[in-house]
Amino acid sequence: MTRKDLGRTGEAVAARYYQKKGDLILAHNYSTRLGELDLVLKKDRLIVICEVKTRSPGAMIPGWEAVDVHKQQRILAAAAAYLAASPFRDLPVRLDVAEVTPLPQGGWQVHCIENAFTAG
Repeated sequence: MTRKDLGRTGEAVAARYYQKKGDLILAHNYSTRLGELDLVLKKDRLIVICEVKTRSPGAMIPGWEAVDVHKQQRILAAAAAYLAASPFRDLPVRLDVAEVTPLPQGGWQVHCIENAFTAG
């Protein structure tokens, strides 16, 4: 599986994870000139922006570490662009990071870090 395929699969796994929790997917791979949002979801009266990091088994760096300050700024800029055009712009926003890893016995593990970073 190529790195790109691994990333796409990880995003699909994370999307299913959120859907099973009752979240509604509003956008997947929402792209602007400012950056991209992997997943935009609605949970009750809350918008969830999720950055998905898929790692191969035994990866040296955990997914959340790849979401550095520069990446956070790009996510925040893309989120602002998305929300400006959204009917949900007045809802509170939560920023998550989902780490997705294939399991040796098959299947996938999702570790979701809710409120992984803030806009402030």
